[in-house]
Amino acid sequence: MPRIYLETYGCQMNAADSDLMLGVLGREGYVRTEDPAEADVLLVNTCAVRDHAEQRVLGRMGELKRHKRPGNVLGVVGCMAQRLGPKLLDRVPQVDLVIGPDGYRALPELIAQARAGERTADVQFRSWEHYEDLPPAPSPGMGASPGYSAFVTVQRGCDYKCTFCIVPMTRGPERSRRLEDVVHEVTRLADHGTTEVTLLGQTVNAYHDGTHDFADLLRAVGAVPGVRRVRFTSPYPTDFTDRVLAAMAETRTVCEHVHLPVQSGSSRVLRRMLRRYTRERYLAVVEALRAAVPGIALTTDIIVGFPGETEADFEETVSLVEQVDFDDAYTFKYSIREGTPAVRLADHVPDAMAGERLERLIAVVRAGARRRNLALVGSTHEVLVEGRARRGGWLQTRTRTNKVALVDGPDEWIGSYRRLRFTGTTGSTFTAWPVEQEALVSW
Repeated sequence: MPRIYLETYGCQMNAADSDLMLGVLGREGYVRTEDPAEADVLLVNTCAVRDHAEQRVLGRMGELKRHKRPGNVLGVVGCMAQRLGPKLLDRVPQVDLVIGPDGYRALPELIAQARAGERTADVQFRSWEHYEDLPPAPSPGMGASPGYSAFVTVQRGCDYKCTFCIVPMTRGPERSRRLEDVVHEVTRLADHGTTEVTLLGQTVNAYHDGTHDFADLLRAVGAVPGVRRVRFTSPYPTDFTDRVLAAMAETRTVCEHVHLPVQSGSSRVLRRMLRRYTRERYLAVVEALRAAVPGIALTTDIIVGFPGETEADFEETVSLVEQVDFDDAYTFKYSIREGTPAVRLADHVPDAMAGERLERLIAVVRAGARRRNLALVGSTHEVLVEGRARRGGWLQTRTRTNKVALVDGPDEWIGSYRRLRFTGTTGSTFTAWPVEQEALVSW
């Protein structure tokens, strides 16, 4: 049987798309391999959000091409493939296949064409494509993801034209799946042992299928028998309506964690980014979330060095981070993306200045996260045991508030729910001790 090697870069939606591709190819007889030297087809599922991600992929393609043998196929799929299209075929002569996020249905046929010597690029947007009839769970032998937790894509594309963002170009216009189709997929997953689902969308809380909104979706998915935890990412701050807040508060399966991208703490910069809120509006959303869901954990995304950002603007970002007291933040230097409106903005911040600001911001974020986490040492939490940690032989677990804790335990615990007492923290990760030895069977 032909063997497929697949690497994934970028966000959770890319991870979900990789499972979709593995499912499509698995039904055609492909078997997954973790060794690129053994593969007949090598695919890299890519991210285009920042230039660094694309440069990393290009470097990786240079390494993977060494494994090509006559008749093998080397392909680039995903957002970088969509952005660059046929240019990638010229830029990397060893690449045989370039496929955007709406072209995965035809993957077997396109691979067959490439194996016959026809280099191909398919980057057409298909507004109707939700892959409803193509279950994303990998087929037997394809290296399925752990069954206890799953990503479920509920929305594709984005209509919010933030000036820094390439996603509308790489993912196309926003469209939502029908609620009943999402519930059907979650039910199928739960019937096979999945207990935690993460709903995915570029602006996931803007979900609307023409009849049902995101509040309806949360309640419906949260009520599926067997589902114990519901997460979602990434929401847009001003799409937290009163209905959504009520659904979060009243649906006990919805976890007490929201990743709430702010991007900047300066209203002036937010306006240049074409974000649809001011600093004050964002802070009001934070207040509303904390009122609706006591104890909620908040994380965020922040860009420093956006064109025109002054020292005063940056200080406003720092003060917002301190005021909100985030549990954690993903921080980045602004990355120029050809095709985005921000390229045309004046007053680009020098790279050295942006780098210095980033270091200062990271220090503030880490200090706040460490202080919050130290306060949790000694407390007890329900965790889902996710698997073996990368180092040290520990089991990695996660709380409903998205805190990661390491505990010593047997492989039999993987996929189960336990109660742990936090015994220490590195500032970002906890060490823990089991409070009870038996898996939690009621909640």
